[in-house]
Amino acid sequence: MTPFLVERASLLTVVEAWQRMTDWERHTATVPLTRITVLTEPPSGVGTAFVARTGLGPAAFADPMRVTVWQPPEGERGSGHCRLVKTGRRVTGWAEIDVSPYGTGSRVRWREALRVRGLPRLADGLTARTGGLVFGRAVDALLTR
Repeated sequence: MTPFLVERASLLTVVEAWQRMTDWERHTATVPLTRITVLTEPPSGVGTAFVARTGLGPAAFADPMRVTVWQPPEGERGSGHCRLVKTGRRVTGWAEIDVSPYGTGSRVRWREALRVRGLPRLADGLTARTGGLVFGRAVDALLTR
């Protein structure tokens, strides 16, 4: 499992960036061939569960996740932190989302480490690079739409 990091500055306020980054169903429009389904009642917090289903037809797989840390920003000068743990059999690992003040806007950091069962460990570097590209585009889209 090789972690990757995506970091972006945004003109959005910390609160707005946090809301966009943690609107799980909104991620559907940003990650190719993926649909997010939230399994728990709103609002989000510790225990929120959702599934990212990626792929087409029989080649699709589920990536269930659960929020284990939920610390939203307290006001525009505060910082937010969220940790997700992947609970599936096919994809394992974790992701962390941090939103903090930066200039007159905010900075978003998405750190993730994932492992796809069935892939050799030699593929970890490629998985991390691919994850960085895919989630970099997703973060860009979430912060601009």
